[in-house]
Amino acid sequence: MKAKIGSPKQKARLRRRAHVRKFVRGTTERPRLSVFRSNKHVYGQVIDDTTGVTLASASTNGKNLRGDVEGMSKKEAAKKVGEALAAAAKEKNVTQVVFDRNGFLYWGRVAAVADGAREGGLDF
Repeated sequence: MKAKIGSPKQKARLRRRAHVRKFVRGTTERPRLSVFRSNKHVYGQVIDDTTGVTLASASTNGKNLRGDVEGMSKKEAAKKVGEALAAAAKEKNVTQVVFDRNGFLYWGRVAAVADGAREGGLDF
């Protein structure tokens, strides 16, 4: 049984996400960098879809970044998440990823996560 989806805006995002996910797949050589943004926080994961394993993750709500992003704008905090995600992925010897915006527009905080990940050394 599927959970009820709230607003029409959320339904539209999930429809876009499903359309993109038909084509975007993470492999062992090139995992998927997935971004989720809520009203308060930004989350990022590097996922290998062939094995179903999350290789690295970072968020503004995580223990390692929570204190660092206090007092920053949401966009600056999102950039820090991208940098932290790139550092965590590099520890797992991941340098190339496929970017998955998860149905969100590539703008604002989603673009900031991508910019931070690129500055951190990820290639996509």
